[in-house]
Amino acid sequence: MSKDQLTNTIRRLRFDAGQMTQQALAEKVGVTRQTIIAIEQGKYCPSLMLAIRIARAFGRQVEEVFQLDTPPQ
Repeated sequence: MSKDQLTNTIRRLRFDAGQMTQQALAEKVGVTRQTIIAIEQGKYCPSLMLAIRIARAFGRQVEEVFQLDTPPQ
């Protein structure tokens, strides 16, 4: 059985957005800084609505921020 993993480019996007802090992003999308930390580290999978809000915060499509990595079978 394969285990899919959700990866993201949030850290890079924050840096590209004028070194946006985790706190600033959290406030912009309506979550805590701890939630942003957990998502960046791959320890928490955001809801679809949160993923869309994060993508919109950077002016990106969801697929540009989040990637589903499926290991070969």
